[in-house]
Amino acid sequence: LNKPEWYLTQVLMWIGNHAKFLDDKIQPILDKAGSSVNAGLEFSRALVMLILEKLAADIPCLLYDDTLFCHLVDEVLLFERELYSIHGYLSSFPSCMHILSEESCFQRWLTVEKKFALQKMDSMLSSEAAWISQYKDITDVDEMKVPDCAETFMTLLLVITDRYKNLPTASRKLQFLGLQKELVDDFRIRLTQVMKEETRASLGFRYCAILNAVNYIATVLADWADNV
Repeated sequence: LNKPEWYLTQVLMWIGNHAKFLDDKIQPILDKAGSSVNAGLEFSRALVMLILEKLAADIPCLLYDDTLFCHLVDEVLLFERELYSIHGYLSSFPSCMHILSEESCFQRWLTVEKKFALQKMDSMLSSEAAWISQYKDITDVDEMKVPDCAETFMTLLLVITDRYKNLPTASRKLQFLGLQKELVDDFRIRLTQVMKEETRASLGFRYCAILNAVNYIATVLADWADNV
């Protein structure tokens, strides 16, 4: 259960190792018979179906172990990325994201995603470098004087988007968007709390850093507004 990468990697190796044989030897036979079947894709589809069976059996066993469950999701997302980008798998075919979209599994995924995102926010705001810009010494890069915590937070949102963008249904994606909105609001509250501590020094370093953070986040969210 703690090594899903073993069978996921094995399937990717089988797909890669058989590609030339299927293209050179099997596909011409199908073409000659007038079939529209793509040998390589059908081979991939059959192997993915085995993975779906394996996942359906394994997931109930690790649903309430956060570490194992998160590891499984991470490995499945890496597998999917390679399957589509390197092996040309079709989005209309069955995929692991359908298993991750099933209610009990999906709700667990949302829960652990939120838990680890909040932990990340705790650590980024308690860091000594939270209010310092990474690029403070490079003037042409640092026009917005973005503090490290704001940049890390937006990267966190971007990573979450990257993880859920291939979900098969809009309704599931919207639930993840709801999580992101919660996180933005949580971050806003945290900034407000820090700001209240700084009101006596409104021209102080940290107060200005908070304003820069808010400006940066608003600007990036506006840039993302075109991303359906």
